[in-house]
Amino acid sequence: MEVRERIISAERFFELMEQPEYLDRVLELVEGELIEMSKPTSIHGIVVGLLSAEIVLFVKRGNLGGVMVGDTGFILERKEFGKDSVRGLDIAYVSKERLPNPPDFSWYEIGPDLAVEVISPSNKTSDTHLKVMQLLNAGTRLVWLVYPESRTVVAQTAENAVTLSETDTLSGGDVLPGFELLVGDIFPS
Repeated sequence: MEVRERIISAERFFELMEQPEYLDRVLELVEGELIEMSKPTSIHGIVVGLLSAEIVLFVKRGNLGGVMVGDTGFILERKEFGKDSVRGLDIAYVSKERLPNPPDFSWYEIGPDLAVEVISPSNKTSDTHLKVMQLLNAGTRLVWLVYPESRTVVAQTAENAVTLSETDTLSGGDVLPGFELLVGDIFPS
């Protein structure tokens, strides 16, 4: 089925995601437009797996909140005329204080405390920048952009961005106090 609406609201996006022809597709809603994303590559999956395992263990040990993986959707913007944005994240952490209890089947209408995106060659720089701005505007306090090709991570907050190489330590800062991981450890050897 082809979507004929020019602008799609978050509610319409949810309806579409339930239809059989959309179930196996990776889609985001960006300012009211339906965007199909590329399927993740093997390196993408390995990096997400390695990094999410470290974050999950740290969060679980401290009973700090919830970690979501697998392009969990977050409603980051609601704009006039249905120009909403619903973005999927490779890894997201939401603190216990902000996490709905119990979790339900809806998408969160908040920015997570930490958002992690593993950047593939198919990712457009302009869209990555827009996504980071949408996350920060929605209340996300820390964004990690992970670049497997260069084996680097950009750690970005509303105040600044720092590029870390393999020998640097990735820190959870005030979002995940005490979380530290050598950047090189999130990439396969």
